[in-house]
Amino acid sequence: MADCIFCKIANGEIPSTKVYEDDRVLAFRDLDPQAPEHVLVIPKKHIASILDFGVEDRELAAHILTEVVPEIAHKLGIDAGGFRLVTNTGVDGGQTVGHLHFHILGGRSLTWPPG
Repeated sequence: MADCIFCKIANGEIPSTKVYEDDRVLAFRDLDPQAPEHVLVIPKKHIASILDFGVEDRELAAHILTEVVPEIAHKLGIDAGGFRLVTNTGVDGGQTVGHLHFHILGGRSLTWPPG
């Protein structure tokens, strides 16, 4: 999508601090971190939200959740103590960018509700 900021980041048009990248996924540091470790994981394919993950995206979803997220958590050293994985969906769910993304937050004890 031409005007999507995350698509532009995935295409290298906007710089980011990359933590992980492969042919389907990019992970980069959040510009406004809410924890000592705050990384965004995005599919390079434009998918607006979790509601738009289709049957054809099963392999991508599995790749993100079973390979990418654990690898990043291990790389950041937050796998042993725990971390939070969040995806906001829609305006009422707090989604501010219309491109599916997962927040990996860790590096400290996280309280609920956040804040």
